[in-house]
Amino acid sequence: MKLEVPFYVSFLFAGTTLLTMLLFYKMLKKSQSQFVRDNLRTIYLNLMLWLALQGQLSFFHVYTNTLTQFPPRIMLMGVLPMLMGIILLFATKKGRTIIDGLSLQHITLVNLVRIPVEVVLFLLFLNKTIPELMTFEGRNFDILAGLSALPIMYLVFSQGQLIKPRLLLAWNIICLLLLLNIVITAILSVPSPFQKMGFEQPNIAILYFPFSWLPTFIVPVVLFGHLVSIRQLIKQK
Repeated sequence: MKLEVPFYVSFLFAGTTLLTMLLFYKMLKKSQSQFVRDNLRTIYLNLMLWLALQGQLSFFHVYTNTLTQFPPRIMLMGVLPMLMGIILLFATKKGRTIIDGLSLQHITLVNLVRIPVEVVLFLLFLNKTIPELMTFEGRNFDILAGLSALPIMYLVFSQGQLIKPRLLLAWNIICLLLLLNIVITAILSVPSPFQKMGFEQPNIAILYFPFSWLPTFIVPVVLFGHLVSIRQLIKQK
């Protein structure tokens, strides 16, 4: 089974993934942690290898050949490892030291990727590869997080200093809920044993290259950013 979408949609999404990598790299580069700065190339190389692995798995239809498997392979081989990595960082002392040194300002900027992501999702809906409820015309309001990222950054930071932590905390909590909303919707729309919605037009795009990078890289990066921001802001309070 082949995913029939115009080339420019795939190209736009590949560019969105690259943008995510660049913003994530800048966030790490501005870290106060000497360990992160010293190992920046290693971290980045590992992320590139991860993207290559996920691209290969989806390109050769590993994620689409076993749609009846529970849980889906993309969850076991793509999403779960990233979630375990995030949990490990928060659960260990060294990990917490690393995440507490990350720049809140640059973490906030990472959310800009949610704008092109939502554009791609809408184009995928028009090409009948995801349901409408996963777009901003349905029940996905995640684009608001991307559109508000720059305004909120200018409101809460002054010359690089955080001046309105409560506002930034509230924004992160709201944007995290928006992210969880679309993630749950996407999971329940994938053709699998636990599909609950999107039956007329299931969510199949994320099982194919290059769109598998959305659940296996972009979403975990955005999720990580919110969790780090919320932790830092609560600690400051």
